[in-house]
Amino acid sequence: MRDALRMAFGTLTALPVPPPGRIDRRVAGGAMLLAPLAAVPLAAVAGLVVYGGKALGLPALAVAAVALGAVALGSRGLHLDGLADTADGLGASYDRGRALEIMRRGDSGPTGVATLVLVLIVQCGALAGGGVATAVIGVLTGRCVLSLCCARGVPSARPEGLGATVAGSVPIPLAALVFVLAAAASAAAPGMAWWRGPVAVAAGYAVAGLLLRRCTRRLGGITGDVLGACVEAATAAALLASA
Repeated sequence: MRDALRMAFGTLTALPVPPPGRIDRRVAGGAMLLAPLAAVPLAAVAGLVVYGGKALGLPALAVAAVALGAVALGSRGLHLDGLADTADGLGASYDRGRALEIMRRGDSGPTGVATLVLVLIVQCGALAGGGVATAVIGVLTGRCVLSLCCARGVPSARPEGLGATVAGSVPIPLAALVFVLAAAASAAAPGMAWWRGPVAVAAGYAVAGLLLRRCTRRLGGITGDVLGACVEAATAAALLASA
């Protein structure tokens, strides 16, 4: 558990934590299950920014941009980078090897940049129409879907890298449990109809699932970039559904 927590916080946030004593399939699966816990500080920061912005009467869109910028800073922009690289890979060629090579390069082409801008516009616009609960649900849902993306049966696109470490490492019942707990907890979100939180969580999972299905068919499995893309896509969908 300690190593899984360290891997989750060390991989998904910029918080300084000691490295895991070991990293194997069990630790990797635990880290993906604990991803929402690692994201709690990020969600709290986003919620505080939204609360403070509303209290000061600042423009809602600007407040949303600052809140999401703080989350990106707190995660070292890891997921945004993955979104751009995945978009470039999917849009580049139907040749699997070429697509993976483009994703590996790390630079962003026009497809990646356009996708990044459009997704951020959706996220900022949705958060501008919501409140603290919207911010928290959006950020946490984005990290909850990592257990779905790493569930048993989901292959890795490469024999090395983060994707190879975590692919198929989460038992399906535990991945389902994360969804149930997230939906149940979101039903108690203050200032929001009881059903809106679960709908937002379901929307995030649905969009992440569709993107995951596309990537596994097109690329042969997941990579670290695909995980980041699923996080950002799920966050956008959850923000939009809960706003």
